[in-house]
Amino acid sequence: MSWINEVNEIKKRLRLIQEMGGKDKVKRQHDAGRTTVRERIIALLDKDSFKEIGSLTGSSEYDKEGKLKTLTAVNSVIGQGKINNEPVAIYGDDFTVRGGAADAAIWEKSVAAERFANEYRIPLIRLIEGTGGGGSVKSLEIDEYTYVPANPGWDWIVSNMATIPVVSLGLGPVAGLGAARLVSSHYSIIVKNMSQVFVAGPPVVNRLGETVTKESLGGSDIHGKNGVIDDVAENEAEALAMAKKFLSYLPSSTFELAKQIKNDDPVNRKDEWLIKAIPRNRRLSYEIRPIIESLVDKGSFFEIGKNWGTSSVSGLARLDGWPIVILANDPQVYGGGWTADSSQKIIRILEMAETF
Repeated sequence: MSWINEVNEIKKRLRLIQEMGGKDKVKRQHDAGRTTVRERIIALLDKDSFKEIGSLTGSSEYDKEGKLKTLTAVNSVIGQGKINNEPVAIYGDDFTVRGGAADAAIWEKSVAAERFANEYRIPLIRLIEGTGGGGSVKSLEIDEYTYVPANPGWDWIVSNMATIPVVSLGLGPVAGLGAARLVSSHYSIIVKNMSQVFVAGPPVVNRLGETVTKESLGGSDIHGKNGVIDDVAENEAEALAMAKKFLSYLPSSTFELAKQIKNDDPVNRKDEWLIKAIPRNRRLSYEIRPIIESLVDKGSFFEIGKNWGTSSVSGLARLDGWPIVILANDPQVYGGGWTADSSQKIIRILEMAETF
């Protein structure tokens, strides 16, 4: 006897899973200016390095003879891959299946990604695009009840913050539990005019008597300036590049040291203009960022949180190839005085530095 029929059945299911929510839903995603979760993973990771975990998960429908009629992929993709030849774990919401709704997911998949990254001590990247876990109209139709959402895997999320680098990208509307995952990161990014973050969307707020849009409620102009997220990207490609750059400064986990990356900037380089960079007259201001750029390895300064807490400047850089944290006052904003926001920004990066 041969297993050829069973093997062909598995191949058929894998082929159906790759179709995600179907051609129409994929087209709608592209028409909205967003790529699909699988396209994002390919763009983010080193070529051919992605190894999917749980690729056959989904909901099936069978005919009376027990033959497969339809197979809809679960709306999350997890696995492992490499960035600059370094291993990472990845989790992504599939918006083409029920809008990435958490109540349509197999929650064990997201928990598996968190646990996998933790146990193998490798960075975790979350590609988040979806709604919360408090039920939806669809789940109400199917289950005939709603519920108070749980937050499965929260213990792993907390543990990861103290163990491995965690980067989260909001790549579309993000609400509820998705928003909680987005901010539970060492570095978070959303995309201008494409991503929004909120506890509950405009329909809920509008019912309370205030008319809002997705952008006015939780767009980049809001959360890019209040510290909910760290940085705003102009597009998806830039967001992915920022995530990769951030990870390049950090070790794989707290059990390793960050790596030295040599460059052609001489350690004895001197920029003579620095002698005049800070005015002798204390009433005069000056620009701090050119000074930072001059002090560190050329092109290595990666600023974090540029648009919030603006009286302080924070980020990562390199000295002789070794990663360092940068903290500075910006004299051109409130004379460099620390506001509540700038203090929070400083605390955030210091805690990350202490962790790694």
